[in-house]
Amino acid sequence: MEAARKVANHIDADILIYSKGIFGEAFEKYSAVVALFATGIVVREIAPLINDKWEDPGIVVMDSNLRFAIPLLGGHHGANELVKKICELGSIPVITTATEVHGKNSVEGIASSLDCEIVNKESTKEVNCAFLEQDVEILEIAGPKVVIVGDDVSVLKRKHDGKR
Repeated sequence: MEAARKVANHIDADILIYSKGIFGEAFEKYSAVVALFATGIVVREIAPLINDKWEDPGIVVMDSNLRFAIPLLGGHHGANELVKKICELGSIPVITTATEVHGKNSVEGIASSLDCEIVNKESTKEVNCAFLEQDVEILEIAGPKVVIVGDDVSVLKRKHDGKR
């Protein structure tokens, strides 16, 4: 329990005690979950709950000694950043998202840093793969304009008035 308190205090989080169905409740209430369990337990518990990468919470798995922190679900959607924060405590991050591993941008990361939403979410897989192979130009277009794009272009829209 001391390990859980240490992590919860560091990331300003709630502590939930494991019980059958706890992940179902957590999926509904939280945008991210840090589970101090064996990865296999977490995978079996969340498997029936996983629906969509854009809606599911980020899931981070840690061993009870806080040695490793693994973003299991939602790496590009906040779990990688959560792991980096947790690793300030001395844990070793086990990040496997390709863009992160290769030190490249991701569409989701760019959108987050610019306070944008991704309009055509289905494009991110292809664009993130392109980031691994080449320099991908990032354009900012001021309107009024009409923009027509293909499937291999991610469109970001500012969440606010369009001003930085």
